[in-house]
Amino acid sequence: MEKEPLIIAELGTAHGGDTVKARELIAAAAESGADCIKCQIVFADEILHPKTGLVRLPGGEIPLYDVFKGLEQDEDFYRRMKDDAETRGLLFLATPFGPKSAALLKNLRPNAVKIASPELNYTALLEETASWGVPVYLSTGVSTLGDIEEAVSTILRVLTGMPEKDSTVPNENTLAPEESAGKGRDITLLHCITAYPAPPDEYNLRILPNLAGIFGFPAGLSDHSLDPVLVPVLGAALGAAALEKHFCLSRSDTGLDDPIALEPSAFARMSSAVRRAASMEKESVIEEMKAEFGPDLVEKTLGNGIKALAPSESGNYGRTNRSIHALRDIAQGETIRADAVRVLRTEKILRPGIHPRWEKDLPGRKARNFIPAGEGIRLEDI
Repeated sequence: MEKEPLIIAELGTAHGGDTVKARELIAAAAESGADCIKCQIVFADEILHPKTGLVRLPGGEIPLYDVFKGLEQDEDFYRRMKDDAETRGLLFLATPFGPKSAALLKNLRPNAVKIASPELNYTALLEETASWGVPVYLSTGVSTLGDIEEAVSTILRVLTGMPEKDSTVPNENTLAPEESAGKGRDITLLHCITAYPAPPDEYNLRILPNLAGIFGFPAGLSDHSLDPVLVPVLGAALGAAALEKHFCLSRSDTGLDDPIALEPSAFARMSSAVRRAASMEKESVIEEMKAEFGPDLVEKTLGNGIKALAPSESGNYGRTNRSIHALRDIAQGETIRADAVRVLRTEKILRPGIHPRWEKDLPGRKARNFIPAGEGIRLEDI
């Protein structure tokens, strides 16, 4: 029997800031077969600029910055969620998005941390969360192999104390056996498509064993497709170490991701099917799925195993990901101050800036051009 994947109920912000609803979501997730619940610790200013404008989500185009402002909660709110989850025997997992949410989460003393796909390139956030020494679940949507390698190398540099120039992906030549068995290996990559909903025939699930082989870490799946069985069960057959799926009480609720989330009955069906698939031979599972969904769809969902941006997410590359933006107008010739810039998601209206890896090097440099508030800071601007 294969090891069963960790089943993660992604609650996100479906609680709407309501403690009672948060408790109901956690109870329903536990009863539906989840091993873990995940929430998002949201502070609008460390995710988006106020000038981001409307962002398209499953429920339509919304003023996401304003919605995030309304979802901000204090540490006690998340502490109650963590206590409630652990009382029910669930792992509590949360996603930070910047320094403030990371500090809040660190105070909760989590047993693991989740990094969302858009933050995979957020160097300072990776460094901070890696310093906690807890397992990291790293989503890899809207990313290339090179992006994943840089993120993994950043985490390993902190975990193992390697100098930056030596922070390569581990293999038998880079980590000693005791390090390979220890904290330097506590990363799980979560294959993902950053589209809502994600087309199942773009999931390319044969990438799972390839990611595990390339990077030397367990590979799992963060699934944004709508069906509770097809992608999760095929993922389990391909050896997914973890499976994350959005969870809600009702798809008609007002949560940002509720329209694509699984209701309790569907999540329970998924949990049961995934655990059954994990106990079977891979080919038997695939044949069963072909009989239920048709050979053509199953083969397309399995894909070719080559890591590439999926068609449904390729337009988000460089925009959903993080880059360095101006918080306020920066005049031509002005010396750039640290408090005038921030690593943010760009989305569709604003222009992207330079990679977050340059965040520490930017202050003290002079602006070559006028940089409007909200816009990304480009190389030609400094």
